[in-house]
Amino acid sequence: MRIEKIGEWAFLLGVLLAVIFGLYPIGYAGLILVILGVIVGLLNISEKETTSFLIAAIALSLPGTITKFGEIQYGDVIVSILANIATFVAPAAVIVALKAIWELGIKK
Repeated sequence: MRIEKIGEWAFLLGVLLAVIFGLYPIGYAGLILVILGVIVGLLNISEKETTSFLIAAIALSLPGTITKFGEIQYGDVIVSILANIATFVAPAAVIVALKAIWELGIKK
């Protein structure tokens, strides 16, 4: 299996698990999502996709911090899913941002 495929499957699995763990929370969900996020950050985002990914990561992470969803029906589930997505995306964003800074630092 090509290494790019591993990153693609890690991304799909991470999003799917973020939703599942939002519906059915388990104790080690955060650890699983962080590990998958690191894999995605290392394997799945090319230099050309860096800016778009980081903007999307910010856009996905912000709703996870809003607690007003808790006031609507099933809002607690929405908040949990969004928090899980943020937990998954954040480590990938950190890895991608560090790779971008590294690339900027070594270019002449």
